[in-house]
Amino acid sequence: MNKIIALGASNSTQSINKKLATWTAHQLPNASVEVLDLNDFEMPIYSIDREKENGIHAKAEAFKAKIEQADGIIISFAEHNGSYTAAFKNVSDWVSRIDKKIWSDKPTLILATSPGGRGGLSVLQEATRSLPRLGAQVAGSFSLPSFGQNFDSNEGIKDQDLLNSLNEHLRAFEELISQNPTL
Repeated sequence: MNKIIALGASNSTQSINKKLATWTAHQLPNASVEVLDLNDFEMPIYSIDREKENGIHAKAEAFKAKIEQADGIIISFAEHNGSYTAAFKNVSDWVSRIDKKIWSDKPTLILATSPGGRGGLSVLQEATRSLPRLGAQVAGSFSLPSFGQNFDSNEGIKDQDLLNSLNEHLRAFEELISQNPTL
């Protein structure tokens, strides 16, 4: 059974991206899913001065340990002003001080959603460019536009074309995990 980490890259307690990442991870057969909440990894804003004074924050170490234990990672990105949320960026900054390969060469599926029609495309494009440099083996990326219209807590993705597209990415993600059995 593959261990999948699902993460909404937001610290909102009502995060639609956490809902999408969690639902998507649960579509995988024979997978155990652990949902990470960025609120559990809240740390002071990273600075070299804090690192020199106090060392690497214990929550950064804990986050990195979770990633190391996973067979695959599903991240859904919230978009703040066209980029990552401050909460996600801060966790990334701290963890990168442990290892530049934050994502430990793990198969990764990148998602984004928003209430609007672009579905977080700007942050999704940024993540698609930057995550491979940070040790993610990106299996695919998927944007869900107009979350309130296209997603239901019970049904999941309601639009068949969007669901078909996500399922293609899930198959590629599963295939990449199967090619990396020793990770």
